[in-house]
Amino acid sequence: MLLKKLTEASGVSGNEKEIRDIIIDEIKDYVDDLEVDRLGNIIIHKKGNKNPKKLMITSHMDEVGLMITDIDDIGLLKFTTVGGIDKRILVSKPVLIGKNKVPGVIGAKPIHLQKREEWQSALNIDQLYIDIGANTKEEAENIISIGDYVAFDSQYIEFGKRLVKAKALDNRVGCSLLIELIKEIEDIDFYGVFTVMEEIGLVGAGPAAYKVEPDISIVLEGTLCYDVPKLDDHLVPTYLNKGPAISLIDRTTLYDIDFRKKIAKIAEKNDIPYQYRKTAMGGNDSGKIHTTKEGSITTTISVPCRNIHSQTSVMSKYDYENALKLLKAILSEYKKGEL
Repeated sequence: MLLKKLTEASGVSGNEKEIRDIIIDEIKDYVDDLEVDRLGNIIIHKKGNKNPKKLMITSHMDEVGLMITDIDDIGLLKFTTVGGIDKRILVSKPVLIGKNKVPGVIGAKPIHLQKREEWQSALNIDQLYIDIGANTKEEAENIISIGDYVAFDSQYIEFGKRLVKAKALDNRVGCSLLIELIKEIEDIDFYGVFTVMEEIGLVGAGPAAYKVEPDISIVLEGTLCYDVPKLDDHLVPTYLNKGPAISLIDRTTLYDIDFRKKIAKIAEKNDIPYQYRKTAMGGNDSGKIHTTKEGSITTTISVPCRNIHSQTSVMSKYDYENALKLLKAILSEYKKGEL
């Protein structure tokens, strides 16, 4: 399954080669032009019926993770985070280190030995280490180097009522949607971009938009979902099983009102469930895309994901399937010149 292959691959920000190679292998026979730019973005062009408005659809390839910063005398590894990670999720988690995917476990002082103030709050990163089973610094240095990337070790699992548990749903879910569009859409002219280093500051999106110069852009994402009890509805950003989420505002973009309304009308016309992303927290590649060169009108369509930026994110296949339906309906309207 495509989403399983994508989520189980490693691709921490700045180290996207493994996931990029998988994506290229999936799409190379379905595109007219494909290039990888200097930063590592994949930029493709599907040729078809021309439209006066140039359309670009994007998804970032990278995921949050860690990086090795030191090796101590008994072979334990120190690390820093790459992207936004809640330090409370790290203790006791299995990880894979470097290109050889050396297995390790994140550890800390046992709770039995912690002072009261330590176990009453989350441990800081400098209080954690990665254990790879080495006994000395020299032994660890034979298989690990400072600067090696670290990805969470987590398998794709389907459970419950069509739910999926996996790491990196932000944003392999967007990559999967874009791959499916590239494979299935015919006779519609658009650009597809898989960007790098979104999680550390939207790094790849600006140069990609500069290259393509889109008039309108659709950003595909896995977004935060926090539909838990005892939380007022207006504080819930998105819900599972209520369809894809259309963004209103985030930390980097005030989304174009007219474009947003058109997307909502397309969903309603085709009986596709949708919801609005109701929080201004976070951001995505639109933050760079909509201000590049002469600018681009943007929208973001997301699949809600619980436990985002963790090794156990959860999404609904129902939301994913309706996101794909909505994207196909949008492209149909674009083909008719109605977008």
